[in-house]
Amino acid sequence: MTNRQGYAAYANNRIMTATPAELTLMLYEGAIKFCNMAVDAIEKKDIPKANNNIVKVERIIEEFRATLNPKYPVSKDFENVYAYLHQRLVEANIHKDKEILEEVLEHLRTMRDTWKEVMKRAGGAGMK
Repeated sequence: MTNRQGYAAYANNRIMTATPAELTLMLYEGAIKFCNMAVDAIEKKDIPKANNNIVKVERIIEEFRATLNPKYPVSKDFENVYAYLHQRLVEANIHKDKEILEEVLEHLRTMRDTWKEVMKRAGGAGMK
C-alpha cells in the first residue's frame, strides 16, 4: 500500500467513525484549510487553484446550511451567518480578493474555536 492509499484509508476510517460533533469540526477545519490554500493561490496568481479552493469552501458552507435544524431558534442566526459567508466567498472568487478571504477565515476560525469549546464543555454528552 502506498503512502497515499494509506492516508486515504486512514482519512476514510476517521470520517466513518466520527461523531456528528467531530464531523462538524472536520468541516470547519477543511473550510479553513481550503480558504488558506485559496489565499496562497491568489498570492501566487494561480487563478484555477484559487477558484477550486474557494468553491470547496462554498460547498462546505452549503453543507452547513443544508443541515441546519429549523426547530432550534438559533438556526436562523446560523443561516444568516452562513449566507453572509457564502456571499463573501462568491465576491472573493469573482475578484480574487485575498482580503475578503482573510475576513472569511477570521469568521471560520472563530466558529471552529467556539465549536471546540462546545464539544469540550459537553464532554461528549449529547454530541454523538
